[in-house]
Amino acid sequence: MVPIMPGYVRARGGVRVRFARAGGRTVRTELAESGGFRARFPNTFNPSCEAVLINTGGGMTGGDALATCITVEAGAAAVVTTQAAEKIYRSQGPATEVSTRLEIGAGAALHWLPQEAILFGQAHLRRHLEAAMAPDATLIACESVYFGRSAMGEVLDEAILRDRWRIRRGGRLIFAEDVRLEGRVAEILSRPTIAGGARAVATVLLVAPGAPERLDEARAALVDAVSECGVSGFDGMLIARFLCPDAAALRADLARFIITLTGAALPRSWQT
Repeated sequence: MVPIMPGYVRARGGVRVRFARAGGRTVRTELAESGGFRARFPNTFNPSCEAVLINTGGGMTGGDALATCITVEAGAAAVVTTQAAEKIYRSQGPATEVSTRLEIGAGAALHWLPQEAILFGQAHLRRHLEAAMAPDATLIACESVYFGRSAMGEVLDEAILRDRWRIRRGGRLIFAEDVRLEGRVAEILSRPTIAGGARAVATVLLVAPGAPERLDEARAALVDAVSECGVSGFDGMLIARFLCPDAAALRADLARFIITLTGAALPRSWQT
């Protein structure tokens, strides 16, 4: 297939943000933006600092690349989210590259809460999340994927998803995961041993001192969930999985669970 658009017009760029503690609050100390990617910082009236990442292009397609780097210095606390769901459109071959690097200093906390990625037919998404944490740092990381627009009755035919997580605490690798779906995704997800017909999936990871001791609390937060979900605790972390045939139901379950973990309201962009 001859590409409609040459490679040099593809959207490539990213955002780099650094947070530090100053005067009892967390403030932004560094911001770099490139390509069509931006970050905005709404007033939140609490000690943490919130950043909202924006893709001015309104979506991504094959050959586009986004690199995000978030640094939270010692003792600081930040919440990073996105303005809206990220739409991953059809690719003519090249992957849409989304890479995220999180660095969390001693006693610092980061809530990484982007909204969902929505895969369209023949999308090709390669996503990589990497975190380096101090031993006493806190990370809540959420990533979700919707396979087609369920409200429009779409069934995802051909698509590729490669999702890679690497989390290190005190220099030691504590969590590593790779997911690969390729081909007729709807058929693959319909298999009982894979997703049982789910069209929306999510993972939430909590890494923090005392995280496994919150297992009963986390499970109680899932009692009324519509999604098929579960949570387990080990090695200083909690990990929760969500599967659902309905994207809106999964989002509602996910929102309630995150509120339980954080003890705070979701970022405003999640509510609009």
